[in-house]
Amino acid sequence: MSYVNDIYMDILYAYQDNLIRQVRNDFFRHLLDKIRWEQRMLAIKGPRGSGKTTLMLQYIRYHLKKPREQVLYVTADHYWFYTHNLVETADEFYKNGGRYLFIDEVHKYPFWSRELKNIYDGYPELRVVFSSSSALDIYRGEADLSRRVIAYELPGLSFREFLVMEGYINFPSIVWDDLLTRHHELAAEIVGIVQPIPLFKKYLRYAYLPLYRESTPEEVPIRLNQTINTVVETDLAFIAGYNQGAAFKIKKLLGVLAESTPFKPNISALARKLDVSRETIYGWFTHLEKARLLNLLTATGKGVSLLQKPEKVYLENTNLAFALKAIPDPGAIRETFLLNQLVNVGLEVTMPKSGDFNVLDVYIEVGGKNKNATQVKSRQQYLVAADDIEIGFGTKVPLWLFGFMY
Repeated sequence: MSYVNDIYMDILYAYQDNLIRQVRNDFFRHLLDKIRWEQRMLAIKGPRGSGKTTLMLQYIRYHLKKPREQVLYVTADHYWFYTHNLVETADEFYKNGGRYLFIDEVHKYPFWSRELKNIYDGYPELRVVFSSSSALDIYRGEADLSRRVIAYELPGLSFREFLVMEGYINFPSIVWDDLLTRHHELAAEIVGIVQPIPLFKKYLRYAYLPLYRESTPEEVPIRLNQTINTVVETDLAFIAGYNQGAAFKIKKLLGVLAESTPFKPNISALARKLDVSRETIYGWFTHLEKARLLNLLTATGKGVSLLQKPEKVYLENTNLAFALKAIPDPGAIRETFLLNQLVNVGLEVTMPKSGDFNVLDVYIEVGGKNKNATQVKSRQQYLVAADDIEIGFGTKVPLWLFGFMY
């Protein structure tokens, strides 16, 4: 390495050192222990603000614990990449003993897939971890990474994780079968330690993303609107090639959805309202779902395709609802929360003919504390997810308990 390049690499190491000094070990996301970090190349995807950067830096500082020269964290929008490319950086790093390369926000780097492929093929002893927007399809870049990379999704906080961040006991996560069969026992154990309902209301309003710890409750909606703008105007511009006119119409679409979620879309009416084609609306729905701004619900028994009309459209999380509408509908908030948590834990959720959701042939009706099972009790397996109750009974499960699945 030349003297000049050595100075430039020192700039990257100094940047890394400054960030690593700032990370703490008082809270780790659930995904940290689930990732197989020994993979040669892995991706961490997730919505903006979900904690991908912190996750990587915590792993470097508290788990990897390798000599400084073996580890390098870079972010793809660093000014270093104005005059250097990824392959060149990886080459210099590797030749000087580097073995663990972490690349943040790779979606901001042009030709990311081609250069990651070159790094994978050319440096077999180099371990690469990269983070990206949820909207990035790592399997459909210009270079095929499908055989080379393992992808993990980091969603926003669960209610359980929020409690840990607030200093409460680190309750274990609850698997689906136990939630169905042991919910009374599990809820009683938690209620014996913490009063969940007031905290749950705070979580629904402003605490889905870890950024809430750096903001007042009043500031969170402002930051979320800034995040929406960044996702639509920057992330999707990099990934899907949206121009300024398209970005404006997409934000207008989000405004329409926020006013009436869960939204039963009339694709033709939306297309006329926004002066675009039906196919464009379908494409926007798909991109916004991948960017974790929306959740799309299809009918039970129907396949999933790009041009398939969703039965209902939800905002991805309840905090977005409060950011885009002053007083969102309580029923919509309940459904948005439940769908969000079910999707985040990896369960397949569809819309049944009766009830709100179908999960593994279990029919779920969502409502307040007085909600009954009238709409689903004819089904062999059903339950009611009821808000504003601490402990359930029979087939009535506290809504907040679904926030303990991860």
